[in-house]
Amino acid sequence: MKQPRAWQRMLSGRRLDLLDPTPVDIEIADIAHGLAFVARWNGQTRGDFAYSVAEHSLLVTDIFARQQPSAPVKWQLAALLHDAPEYVIGDMISPVKAAVGPDYGALDDRLTAAIHIRFGLPAQIPVAIKRQIKKADKLSAWLEAVQIAGFTQAEANKLFGKQDAALTKQFSIHLRPPMEVRDDFTNRHKKLMDAL
Repeated sequence: MKQPRAWQRMLSGRRLDLLDPTPVDIEIADIAHGLAFVARWNGQTRGDFAYSVAEHSLLVTDIFARQQPSAPVKWQLAALLHDAPEYVIGDMISPVKAAVGPDYGALDDRLTAAIHIRFGLPAQIPVAIKRQIKKADKLSAWLEAVQIAGFTQAEANKLFGKQDAALTKQFSIHLRPPMEVRDDFTNRHKKLMDAL
């Protein structure tokens, strides 16, 4: 029986096997481009442009750096890449991930490990760092929910936890064209890699 195709051709020309991804088939240009065109919240946000995973990743990195000012640059890079697998598997809202089950998590884990290795990070980042990035991710989700996705603060508090009001006032979301966000993501990645 013929195996179904499990690879995707990237704009860089790389052929990424989703079931067995290797670091040599991963390029930052592909990640930045893909994430800039993947909409968070299934596209259900206010504004003339979708709020992309690339924009979210930049915000999470900014929040992480603010919350963890003494964290090494490599963990800022991990924050930037925390949703990088979504450049090929898309962004699924949490209820869909729960419905799909553990296979989605396993696929995400394999891609994350290959991406991390490609850019000089450990395949699995330490649990304490992962928690710190998740904390920044939750604040980002809270901000997105309230500022562009139509949630009340009470609803966002229930879903993402009550956030520090002083901190939430420091971040404002502005939707931008995908190509601008792609370029910002690529430039941030270069800046962090140069600082390693």
